[in-house]
Amino acid sequence: MIATIVFDVGETLTRDDRYWVSWADWLGAPRHTVAALVGAVTAQGRDNADALRLLRPGIDLEAEYVAREAAGRGEQLEEQDLYDDVRPALSALRATNFRVVIAGNQTTKAAALLRALDLPADLIATSGEWGVAKRSPAFFQRVIEAAQAPAERTLYVGDHPVNDVFPAKAAGLKVAHLRRGPWGHLWADDPKELAAADWSIGALTDLVNIVSE
Repeated sequence: MIATIVFDVGETLTRDDRYWVSWADWLGAPRHTVAALVGAVTAQGRDNADALRLLRPGIDLEAEYVAREAAGRGEQLEEQDLYDDVRPALSALRATNFRVVIAGNQTTKAAALLRALDLPADLIATSGEWGVAKRSPAFFQRVIEAAQAPAERTLYVGDHPVNDVFPAKAAGLKVAHLRRGPWGHLWADDPKELAAADWSIGALTDLVNIVSE
């Protein structure tokens, strides 16, 4: 029986639209070009940040991040960035006494922004705070600790096969693959993905029936 549901963030809870638009505008590049490059590296199974490296070879992404923050054009995360099913799904799960945790590959600032949204979750944590990121097994060990439940009673929900589904399964967690965002859609019917995930879902509200069974 599932006791805790842990959610990835990007393209699971939040849309990445404004994230990539902001990078395009910062670098003075056409938004369509950046979107197309993100799609290209996704199809190749590469890190999505490679889209920016293709656009600006030799770019120092950490330095650019700092510069954007200094210019007041850094990370933003607001209600409009949440998918419509986020609050209904998280609220329903907590109402039925499941522990709800949010844990993804985000910065420490993103953690603060997520907390400011007052989401119906028992705990919010990011790789920036933990000092370890997906797909590292150490990240999923931290997930199990945050879940306060055995791995086999913890369900990890995410869209990305390499960052979410495969390493979560390897850590002994139950896994729900979400068909959302470029990674979720592109790899949804991949045989390895289907074999690794315990469930494939099209919306977060699907989880309510799954974990109640």
